[in-house]
Amino acid sequence: MNEGNLKWETLSRNPDVLNNSIARADGLYNNNCSLAPVLVFLNDHKAATLDRAVHAVQDFAKENNKDGLEFLLAAGNAGIEAATNEVIKEAELTILILVYLCVATMCMITFRSWAATLCIVLPLVLTSVLGNALMAFMGIGVKVATLPVVALGVGIGVDYGIYIYSRLESFLRAGLPLQEAYYQTLKSTGKAVLFTGLCLAIGVCTWIFSAIKFQADMGLMLTFMLLWNMFGALWLLPALARFLIKPEKLAGQKGNSLFAH
Repeated sequence: MNEGNLKWETLSRNPDVLNNSIARADGLYNNNCSLAPVLVFLNDHKAATLDRAVHAVQDFAKENNKDGLEFLLAAGNAGIEAATNEVIKEAELTILILVYLCVATMCMITFRSWAATLCIVLPLVLTSVLGNALMAFMGIGVKVATLPVVALGVGIGVDYGIYIYSRLESFLRAGLPLQEAYYQTLKSTGKAVLFTGLCLAIGVCTWIFSAIKFQADMGLMLTFMLLWNMFGALWLLPALARFLIKPEKLAGQKGNSLFAH
């Protein structure tokens, strides 16, 4: 209460002034004076800033901790976000692996073919990689709000791949060459996939103009992933089928797929 002037840093002789000073400082420590916070104000709460602050506190604590005096990371908005980022960083790879493992397992059970599974899953992997690249380019950090979007994009995108591949496989089993089978697939299921993908993307792209940053980020990510999953199913999946699937072996075979007929 001396306004930063060391000359006036003294104990007042007036008891009322002392009582007032203690009342104001009461929120800065606990009752037995064993705990007091050190407040740090940051310019922003980006992941890089939080990491730098956490490492600075940890380094300072290593140098200055001693018996009866210990510096600990505490709460506050920055502290909670830093702890959340650490958990997300550890869980991100695990979540992606589990999502793709579940999708690949279900595709394998359905189509009973490694080639078919790869045709469906590889476009989704490309979408996830490009989605992370977009987040880095736009400065969107991986956080609690954005992490589920990656898994959501895989869950929605696999539908497009299953629809396209199931029809493509049925035409190949009917004896059509790959080019003609792809053409017939686009005429039937391809139109439905294109219409569905565009409708979903148009619906969520309006979020990009929201004043709420969370909603704007979600709109950008979902729009990108919905469109890329759609194009991956329409273009990349048949291209992969050209190299991974041998149409002559499928011709005349009875369909193993649940969606073959």
